[in-house]
Amino acid sequence: MVDASGTLDTIAATSYGLAALSHAILLGLLLSSWRGRFTGLVLVLAVAGNLLWASLAALIGKEPPLTLFLVYRLGEALRYLSWFALLFHLLKPLRGSANRLGEYARHLKPLLYGLLGLTVLAELLPGLFLRLGLDLRLAGYLGLSLGGLVLVEQLYRQTRPELRWGIKFLCLSLGSLFVYDFYLYSDALLFQGLNRTLWAARGFICALAVPLLAVTVARNPTWSILIFVSRAAVIRSASVLAAGVYLLLMAGSGYYIKLVGGDWADALQVVFVAAALMGLAALIVSGQLRARVKVFFNKHFFSYKYDYREEWLRFIRTISSPTPGTPLYENAVRALGEIVDAPGGLLWAKAEDGRYRYLGHANRMPDAELMQTDFQALAAWLEAHDWVIELAEYRERPELYSELELPAVLVRGTDLWLVVPLQQRDGELAGFILLTSPRAPRVVIWEDRDLLKTAGRQIAGYVALSLASEALVNARQFEAFNRLSAFVVHDLKNVVAQLNLVVKNAERHKGNPAFIADAFATVDHASAKMERMLAHLRKGGAEDAVALRPVALEPLLREAQAARSGEKPEPGLEGGTGLWVRAEHEKLLSLLCHLLQNAQEATAEDGWVRLSARREGGDVLIGVADNGCGMDEGFVRERLFRPFDTTKGNAGMGIGVYQSREIVKSFGGEMTVDSAPGRGTTFLIRLALAEADPMDEASAASALPVQQG
Repeated sequence: MVDASGTLDTIAATSYGLAALSHAILLGLLLSSWRGRFTGLVLVLAVAGNLLWASLAALIGKEPPLTLFLVYRLGEALRYLSWFALLFHLLKPLRGSANRLGEYARHLKPLLYGLLGLTVLAELLPGLFLRLGLDLRLAGYLGLSLGGLVLVEQLYRQTRPELRWGIKFLCLSLGSLFVYDFYLYSDALLFQGLNRTLWAARGFICALAVPLLAVTVARNPTWSILIFVSRAAVIRSASVLAAGVYLLLMAGSGYYIKLVGGDWADALQVVFVAAALMGLAALIVSGQLRARVKVFFNKHFFSYKYDYREEWLRFIRTISSPTPGTPLYENAVRALGEIVDAPGGLLWAKAEDGRYRYLGHANRMPDAELMQTDFQALAAWLEAHDWVIELAEYRERPELYSELELPAVLVRGTDLWLVVPLQQRDGELAGFILLTSPRAPRVVIWEDRDLLKTAGRQIAGYVALSLASEALVNARQFEAFNRLSAFVVHDLKNVVAQLNLVVKNAERHKGNPAFIADAFATVDHASAKMERMLAHLRKGGAEDAVALRPVALEPLLREAQAARSGEKPEPGLEGGTGLWVRAEHEKLLSLLCHLLQNAQEATAEDGWVRLSARREGGDVLIGVADNGCGMDEGFVRERLFRPFDTTKGNAGMGIGVYQSREIVKSFGGEMTVDSAPGRGTTFLIRLALAEADPMDEASAASALPVQQG
C-alpha cells in the first residue's frame, strides 16, 4: 500500500522522527508538572498515543515487515482514539446547557467509536472487507478525520466567546491535523492507495501542531498541567533565531555581491559583511527594539501581559539593592519605570506640613516650571480615586477623569506619560511618580494599571520608611543635645545650691575664719566642677573610658558621708576598708552624694540612712539604704529611671537617678533597686574590683573629709 523511493523514505523517517521528538518533549513537560486531575490524564494519554504512533511511523522502511506495518496501522487507530477521548472530555461540561450540542452531536460519540472499531477490524481482516469492492480501512480513516473536524468545530462554537482564547490553539492544531488527514485519505480513496509524498510530509504537520498544543495547556491551569515557558526564554530564543536569519540573509547578499561585483567584489563583500555586523550589534543594544519585541510577544503569545513572578522579583531587586551612592528615591523611580519600559521619572512625596514636595528623579531632571507647580489638587484626586493617569488619554478624553483638573505643565504635550499614585494601606497618599514616555509605543490596559498601583503601594512603604528614618535621625540628634543640656543644667543646679548656701550664711558668719576657709573651699569645688563640665562639653558628651583608674573606696565613701552630714538623718558608714574600684573619682562621689540626698529627703529625721561597701567575689557592692517611705514596684519599674520624670515638682528635673545609672554603666557596672512602701529603699551599685594604685595609696590614706559649713 506504500510504495516510495529511498529519498521519500528518508523524508518520512525525518518528519515522523521530528514529530516523535516534539511529542516526547511535550510529554516530558506534562509528566514533570502533572497534578493528577482527569483532564491532565487524558491529555497525557493522548500525547503518549501520538508519540507511539509517530515512533512506529519513523521505523517503517521501504519494505517493512508485515508485523511492524500492522502495529503501525493499529497505532494510527490509537492516535484517533486518544484525540477523540480528549475532545469528548472537553465537550462533556457543555452538554447540560441550553443551546449546546445538537442531537446529532449527542449521538456522535457511539458513532465515531463504532466506526473506529470497524476500521480496526478491517485492519486485522483486510481480505474480508476488500471483497466488498471498497477499501474499508481508507474509508474508515476518512470518516474518522471528518468526525474529528466536527468535534473540533463543536468545541470551538459551543465555548463561550470570552473563554475561547483558552482553547483556540487546541482547535487550530487538531483541526489542522484532521484537515490534512481528510485530504490524505480522500486522495488515497480516490486513487486506491496512499500518496507517498503526502504521507511522508504528514510528520512535519504533526510536529508543527505540538507548540500550539503546548500554548493551550499553558492557558488552562485548571487542567493541572503547569507548562511554563518564561517570556525571557521565548524572547531570547526568538532573538537568537532572528539574528541567525539576519546573518543568513546577509551572507547570501554578500555572496551575491561577490558574484556580480567584478573587480570590486572582494572589497565590497568585506565592507558589506562589516556593515551587517555593525547593524546587528546596533539592533542588539537598542533598548527601543527590545521594548517593541517585548510588547509584540506579550500581546500575541501570552495570555497575561506580564510574567508577574519575574516582574516582581526584578522590582524588589532594583528597589532593595541600590547602587552605592544612589538615593532610594531614584531606585524607586527606576524600579517602577522598568515595569512599563519608561526610561525615567520624578517622585513627589508628602511632607510634614501636608504639602507634596519633589524628592528625587531618575534620568529626568525637574525643570523650573515643575518645581514651582502646586500639585495639591492632583494629589487630592489621586488619594480619592487611586487611579493611574495617562496624560495623553486625559488630553484626548478628559471626561474619563471626572472632576480632575491637571496643572498646565502636565496638560501640555511633554515627555511625561503616566502619573502613578503611591497609596498607603490606610488610604492616605504618600506621594506620586511622574513617568516619562516609554521606549516603544504601548497601550495602557488594566494589567498595566493594576501592576503599577501594586508596585506604587510597595514604593509608598519604602518612601514612608525612608522619611521616618530621616526624621528619627534628626530626633536622635536633638535628643542627644537635650540629654546633654539636661545633665549640664542638673549639675549647674547643684553648684548654684552650694553657692546660695555660702551667700545665705555669709552675713551671719563673715567674721568667722573657719567659715571663710570653708566658703573658699566650696567656691573652689564649684569652680572645679564647672571646669570638668566644660571639658565634658568640649568632648561632645562622650564618656572617656581611658579616664577610668583605680579609686580607693574607703576615703571616697567618707568624703560622701561628710558632704551629706549637714542634713538629717546623718548617714552612717559601714565597710569599704582596703577596697579599690575602677571608676572616675568625681563622678562616683557625685552619684553617691545624690543617692544619699534622695535617701535623706525620703526618710524622717528620726530614721536612718546607711552607706556601705563590701566585696563579693571579684566585684564590690556599694549600698545606699534607708528606712524611709519607700517606692512601690510599679513606680520602680516604670518611672524611677525614666528621664525628666520627677516627684519633686518644680524643685527637681527627674534625671538624677537616670544620670546615676548611666554613670555606673560607663564604669562597666550595674545598679539595682530594692524598695517597698513603708520598708525603705536600698540602691546597690556593683563595680569590678580593682588592684590598688601604689602611687595613690599614700594620698588616699591621708585624705581628710571636706568640712561643710
